[in-house]
Amino acid sequence: MKKDRVKRIPIVSMLKRREVLGFLGGTAAVSLIGCWRGQSISAKPIGTLTQTPTRKAIAQTPTCVVKPQQTEGPYFVDEKLNRSDIRSDPSNGAVKQGVLLRLVFRISGINGRSCRPLRGATVDIWHCDALGVYSDVRDFNGDTQGQKFLRGYQVTDANGTAEFVTIYPGWYPGRTAHIHFKIRTDSASGRGSEFTSQLYFDDALTDRVHAQSPYATKGQRTQRNDGDGIFQDGGQELMLQLTQDAQGYVGTFDTGLQMT
Repeated sequence: MKKDRVKRIPIVSMLKRREVLGFLGGTAAVSLIGCWRGQSISAKPIGTLTQTPTRKAIAQTPTCVVKPQQTEGPYFVDEKLNRSDIRSDPSNGAVKQGVLLRLVFRISGINGRSCRPLRGATVDIWHCDALGVYSDVRDFNGDTQGQKFLRGYQVTDANGTAEFVTIYPGWYPGRTAHIHFKIRTDSASGRGSEFTSQLYFDDALTDRVHAQSPYATKGQRTQRNDGDGIFQDGGQELMLQLTQDAQGYVGTFDTGLQMT
């Protein structure tokens, strides 16, 4: 995987040197920055789950730190599916089964020393199903071309928010459980920028989820976070902290785009 050159960003000048990374995406320089708007979620690291936080816990000035870009990996397809619930296959309406996961992206634009909600950014996500299968590809798992389950995009609202309803991802040989995402700005003009990375999960929680149906039919997974080569390249900073609700899990991921 090609390494991008390092760039210093004034707003995070107090961070450790290893955290201050810049990335080039599209035709403009972009950095992905996690912004904690106060205590963004009240969850403790998984192992101990809490209930969904109240809005009162999310209303302070953002503090921004750099997050790493990662390889696009398998298999981005620009399906242009504008939808929040990505569990179904639009061709036949079949819904992928698994533990419900509501994923909330909160994206901020970083401009100088300001960090404000970014409206109009396109957020794509895609991932495998409970048995490790991606849609619209031909690979070792078979041919799913023409199917479009577990893919979709949303455009951020005035609060910089994009929400998805999906399932907890399964696994396939060589990779730990993960979700791919891509953030694009002003893509229609051809002058926009994009940032691509992946989200990860606590191994103990993944073990509990994968012990349930339909995940369990695939058997015990062969790769955990610490053995995944892509995770080792910054994955600890891309862990998705989850809370539990009556239907499944909720994950909130705060990010920011630095444009120059």
